[in-house]
Amino acid sequence: MKFPSVKNLATSAAKTIRRFPFELLFALTATIATTVNIELSSIARNAESWCLRLTMMGNLGLLLTLSATLYAEAKALPKGRKLLLSLIASAVAIGILFLINPMEREADYHRFFLLSLAFQLMVAYAAFTAKGHIQGFWQFNKTLFLRFLTSALYCVVLGLGISAAIGAVNYLFGFKFEWDTYRILWTWIVFMFGTIFFLSGVPANYEELDQDETYPKGLKVFTQYVLIPLATIYVAILLAYEIKILTEWNLPKGNVGYLIMGYSVFGILSLLLVYPVREQAENKWLKTYTRSFYFLMLPLLALLFVAIGARVFKYGITEFRYFLMALACWLLFITIYFLLFKKQNIKLIPISLSILTLLSIYGPQGAYSVSEYSQRTILVNIMKRNNSYRDGKFIPVKKISKKDGNRAAAVLDYLVNHHDLTSLQPYFKADLQAVSDSLGKQKSKWNKGFVVDRYELRGNKLTWVKKQLKLNKFSGYGGDGIDFSEPTVNYNFINKDKILPLEGYDYMVDLNTDADTIFNVSKGAGLTIKQNEDRNYKHSIWVNNELITFDSNDIIQPLNAKYPKKDDTGIYTNFEPVEVRASLLTITGQSKSFEVKLVLSNLSYGYEDKKLTRANMGGTYLIKHK
Repeated sequence: MKFPSVKNLATSAAKTIRRFPFELLFALTATIATTVNIELSSIARNAESWCLRLTMMGNLGLLLTLSATLYAEAKALPKGRKLLLSLIASAVAIGILFLINPMEREADYHRFFLLSLAFQLMVAYAAFTAKGHIQGFWQFNKTLFLRFLTSALYCVVLGLGISAAIGAVNYLFGFKFEWDTYRILWTWIVFMFGTIFFLSGVPANYEELDQDETYPKGLKVFTQYVLIPLATIYVAILLAYEIKILTEWNLPKGNVGYLIMGYSVFGILSLLLVYPVREQAENKWLKTYTRSFYFLMLPLLALLFVAIGARVFKYGITEFRYFLMALACWLLFITIYFLLFKKQNIKLIPISLSILTLLSIYGPQGAYSVSEYSQRTILVNIMKRNNSYRDGKFIPVKKISKKDGNRAAAVLDYLVNHHDLTSLQPYFKADLQAVSDSLGKQKSKWNKGFVVDRYELRGNKLTWVKKQLKLNKFSGYGGDGIDFSEPTVNYNFINKDKILPLEGYDYMVDLNTDADTIFNVSKGAGLTIKQNEDRNYKHSIWVNNELITFDSNDIIQPLNAKYPKKDDTGIYTNFEPVEVRASLLTITGQSKSFEVKLVLSNLSYGYEDKKLTRANMGGTYLIKHK
């Protein structure tokens, strides 16, 4: 194996720098900003904010200028126009720097990732905007994909090697390189070395790609024997579930949308990977698979629309539901296109998806504007219903139901965290920007000597607005803060009696709670013990094949009666266990030949919507002959 010389490496790097100067300048900006951010962590929040925004700008600028360069090269534009395109792309990236502020608005993290996705998709087709060139488009993206994997491998190996060397220096020579040294090291390796290595492998001759008929055999094997079988398993499960809910006439579960999206990703990726070989004689089955894939998408898309619609009508629109709806519409469009048109253009997939992504980020039709409007409308309706809305402003609630209080708190949590406190300005007379600035100057309760960090600041903003509306005793519950359900009530008890008396009993066996639907067998002292726990929190023990069953509710119900919950948010979290006497954590059962006592050392359980949803315990069985 011939290794490249240092001279060749330097020549290759210089060539890459000349070809992609703007791209590497943005990569360097992101690298330096991330390095400074590591050093300023939890010290200066405003400086951290700007460093984070510069890092994001660097990522977006790299992708935008790379798209501009690829487009200019493919069109053979003169140097002046190529430079102008790169300058315009750079100006757009710099403009985004002043639009996003993720330290204040959680939604800006999502905006950044969506912009990054859209610009990555632009890189995929920027050099192939002209009609045709499908083979070149596929070969170009195959090369980028493999180059990315190779650069990731090189970065990992290089990073691990240097990290090990630093660790050895620390150990052997007593140096004090701390954790931030490793973070900075990995930042420079991934952001700079990885970027230069990746860009050096970007194809430059686009006409040659159109003539390239090579196809990696390993890729075909991976697609044919891994991706396609996985997609088939997915669709079988989802279609069986759809039949189940149709026969039972129930609404689908909310998270089924993610499963359908997973199937779509597996399926479309599989079809794209085998696209160049679909016409070969030995691969005629691929055409059948392609058509069946899109036919099977139709009933699944119907299921997806029903699942999303049920959540939207009940809880309103959020960013994630908006994106699910947008992706569902896009999938329907792609499905119909590939079913109706014989002459298919796979470039349509990244082009249409990038346009859809950009349209969903900003503007009145965007995910964030629509979801903010939807949730503010829900909050206004709650406040109106409880006589806490007057002349277009919120006033403190005097009396509100537990359900409305928790729902309002959940919406406030969402709005403050995703859109900042200022998103509520229309409903308050106070200047909420001034309130935010004042809260941002407070000292941290957790990091003495420092101002509040971004997470503590968001919590303080939420606490402030809930106090203003007299909603501070309520909490919002749900997966994304606004899928409201009754709060979970948690209980946690421990045995006050640390010494377990064995008088009158012959044997002692630990309670095994890992034996869920599987028997746990113990042998000794002439006994064979089997244990099992079912989904109804019943513990069964067989002593020499004689069954004794203990129902957790026989302990839980007396505890509920003796220790009722204190308020609407529940009591006894896992951080506040209550000590009780052993008698409250003990139950006895009998069989023909044995008496068994179950003594718990600890018991933790929770209710959701008044239903027991978990029961975790530890304890001991005491066994004696009758």
